[in-house]
Amino acid sequence: MKSVIKGASYILAHTPDMVLHNGTTQTTERIVNPDSEYLKELPGHIRSYEQVLSYWPNQVYIGNKTPDELAAVEQPWYDKTCDVSDRYGKFGQIMPQEEFLLLMQACDVFDLVKLDSAFVAAHKPALAQNPVMDESILARIGDGIDGAEIARLVSEEHSEGLYHNGALVGCVNRAHDIDVNLSAHVMHENIVSKASSVLALLSAVHTTGISKDEVEYVIDCCEEACGDMNQRGGGNFAKAAAEIAGLSNATGSDARGFCAGPSHAMIEAAALVESGAYKTVVVTAGGCTAKLGMNGKDHVKKGLPILEDMIGGFAVVVTQNDGVNPEINLEILGRHTVGTGSAPQAVISSLVTDPLERAGLKVTDIDKFSPEMQNPDITKPAGAGDVPLANYKMIAALAVKRGDIAKADLAKFTTEHVLTGWAPTQGHIPSGVPYIGFAREDLLAGKITRAMIIGKGSLFLGRMTNLFDGVSFVIQKNAGSNAPAGVSEEEVKGLIAKAMKEFAATLLAQAD
Repeated sequence: MKSVIKGASYILAHTPDMVLHNGTTQTTERIVNPDSEYLKELPGHIRSYEQVLSYWPNQVYIGNKTPDELAAVEQPWYDKTCDVSDRYGKFGQIMPQEEFLLLMQACDVFDLVKLDSAFVAAHKPALAQNPVMDESILARIGDGIDGAEIARLVSEEHSEGLYHNGALVGCVNRAHDIDVNLSAHVMHENIVSKASSVLALLSAVHTTGISKDEVEYVIDCCEEACGDMNQRGGGNFAKAAAEIAGLSNATGSDARGFCAGPSHAMIEAAALVESGAYKTVVVTAGGCTAKLGMNGKDHVKKGLPILEDMIGGFAVVVTQNDGVNPEINLEILGRHTVGTGSAPQAVISSLVTDPLERAGLKVTDIDKFSPEMQNPDITKPAGAGDVPLANYKMIAALAVKRGDIAKADLAKFTTEHVLTGWAPTQGHIPSGVPYIGFAREDLLAGKITRAMIIGKGSLFLGRMTNLFDGVSFVIQKNAGSNAPAGVSEEEVKGLIAKAMKEFAATLLAQAD
């Protein structure tokens, strides 16, 4: 039977100081042009935590607002205040920087993260109030060390500083003296990714109500890589995050595919469950410090706040079919193959129209498409336009070409079958998966019948190939959604015993 989506979580961590100190746009500028006007102006464009909470796309990401509600708000959104500014949503939460730094230390198992004792004392009680945290995680946070020692480590030992409100409050030490793969910079990136993945995993357990012991396999699909000089990207983020999250019965591995990674991982998870290899698989990914403030120069130049100030994360729980939750249909898969090419029409054809044609479906048989769901507030000022809309226009054009819709219905298509982008530009995070949580709800409510998740990736960034990449899959209403949920093994045994008893009674009656 087809696997189903039990639930999904989406989390954000507000990390304004990491924008200044860890985003590659800023770190590169500091090297090539340390006295640039951009670096001088940048601090004046940093948002407060309160501003982040009241930002429309962020409230959509954690589930307090819907994509339809966002679409009704006139763009741009950065100058508008959402009527909801809650930290917690039905899918997850927006964690403030001070708590995230503490979570980073809880995720460190090699004593590399050092925090100032006064900082720990001031903020640990707040982290303890977080509904997804438990004593096992809080116990991993030490009392901290003297601030003077942290300053020495940063200035003399090549440690990566951790800042809050402009003040040095901690650091990440290097894990090896000469191995660049274990430098303080790389360890900082990886611990941030791990911590945000842990928060997503804990949120997924919290929102779905599953037991941690139910999870048998975890697939991490972030864009980072961990290893030393002998196996640079060997991994394993999945198992490392599962350990801290308390998923004691889980094993796991990493899947990498740049922005397409999450969709690849979802297909793998569905196949593992459908095959019977594992009953419950969780696909997870933490965020990426390198992309903080990635388009900051364009935003500052145009007088905008730095909108790329969030570390993103997500987790999706895939389980055996329960007759209720939406199914992942592995019979309708889009594949950008080696021979597809990189022309936009060829790419969309391979991911959208080709799989639908093989399944005997029209483009209009998919109620909602979820391609690259980047927030246009971020991409438009940077000259990249509205990325989701560009994808939808190509899908609509192909639908006209195939005769699935009339040319006169183009405008209608881009109203009924599309979504407005709301995801942070964290690379892999926007690529299709932000809609999975809403898709599950829409399918359960009967609002839609099918949704297509489309992941696309730029493999040429690794300088190993010039190829593009992409995969897609369909989530559909459960075929047994009107039937009662599956029965337990004990109930099955009871039904069999009852049937045998009744059959025996019938034989006896016939004998008499």
